[in-house]
Amino acid sequence: MKPKQELLPREIVAQLDKYIIGQDQAKKAVAIALRNRVRRQKLPRELAEDITPKNIIMIGATGVGKTEIARRLARLAGAPFVKVEASKFTEIGYVGRDVESMIRDLVRNSLQMVKEKQTKEVMKKARAKAVDRVVDHLFPLPKLTADDADNEHLARITARREDARKEIRAGGMGDRKIIIEIAPQPKMPFLLDVMTDPSNMEDFASSLKDSLSDMMAPPQSKTRELTVAEALELFSQAEAENLLDMDKIKEEALDLAANSGIIFLDELDKIAGSDSRKGPDVSREGVQRDLLPIIEGSTVSTKQGVIRTDHILFIAAGAFHTSRPSDLIPELQGRFPIRVELNSLTEEDLSKILTQPRNSLTRQYIAMMETENVSLTFADDSIQAIAEQAHRANETVENIGARRLHTIMEKILEDILFKGPELSGTTVVIDRTYVTNAMGDVLAKEDAGKYIL
Repeated sequence: MKPKQELLPREIVAQLDKYIIGQDQAKKAVAIALRNRVRRQKLPRELAEDITPKNIIMIGATGVGKTEIARRLARLAGAPFVKVEASKFTEIGYVGRDVESMIRDLVRNSLQMVKEKQTKEVMKKARAKAVDRVVDHLFPLPKLTADDADNEHLARITARREDARKEIRAGGMGDRKIIIEIAPQPKMPFLLDVMTDPSNMEDFASSLKDSLSDMMAPPQSKTRELTVAEALELFSQAEAENLLDMDKIKEEALDLAANSGIIFLDELDKIAGSDSRKGPDVSREGVQRDLLPIIEGSTVSTKQGVIRTDHILFIAAGAFHTSRPSDLIPELQGRFPIRVELNSLTEEDLSKILTQPRNSLTRQYIAMMETENVSLTFADDSIQAIAEQAHRANETVENIGARRLHTIMEKILEDILFKGPELSGTTVVIDRTYVTNAMGDVLAKEDAGKYIL
């Protein structure tokens, strides 16, 4: 496959097709948005600064693939991704999360991505240093004077150390025990977290109490007995941390978040329209106006530094059953020029979702049962039966899209999952008859909602 940044829109859609059934219009829209980023990066800086992402609103019922499209797009692009619910935000002045917290979350995720990437690059060197530290614990060099520099004992120790180093590199001595000293970890970074993200305030009191206690009685170093394999892993991580240039990582993380970040803003319909309730409820229009400067482009302070939000891609979503995108304030509407409607899932769609995606439910259950040495097989007619049951439940109870399949599958496989260890060495075939018997007359009952999510 081509590098992520070189994928063509058609190839992006093809990759999304491996995990998401249908919704071609939405896939096409996000593929264009992703490709436009590549195009922008090839332009002169002065022009590129003026080209902002064409944010997208995806309209569709729950469980039709809105979140999965955005999440898979971010993975495909190697971009930091954050999913937030618009209904969780509160107008400034009320208790709750402020809108800037989603930008801080995005930068935090970006930092983690960059750090993991840099850690992989230095891990070979860190591993070599870790091996040396393990050897120092196994065969420490004796303290020698200048007169002892050439003595026979030192030569034996040095040879033994070199042999041990070669053996450890080859994967040997993994079970041998050593005792290491672990330094206490500082507990003060939370202060900066609170200053840059007020939503951390709820942890402030307990963290402050713990830190003050540590200051009065500083924690002592601890000793632990570990195997060579465990110590090697611990030392490798510690050495990798020492080799990282955190200033450079923070700078790269801010740039990645600012120019490649994707924020999925779910439940946008919950803050659309005028307020119909009175009392202390937070104004939905007020939340929209708080979101507006972030989506338009503003500066946000984070723990890692200051970031501009001009080129972050926002993908919003909502069912819009009782409201419409036009119920949003005009300024916010203008920041989401692309609107796509996702189709409700048909019985055929549900049948394909069960088997075609790489992470399909049937593959997941088959893999889980293999851990119990049970061969689970789904006959073709069972797939159709499960899809029929899910589609019927969506129509008679409440339409929750593909999420209904999770509930149906758990109901059908309940006995098999419970008896898994006892069925070791057997083959279990799920067919239409098994599905019908397992479901029984659940959907025929008046209180079907009690039995089906």
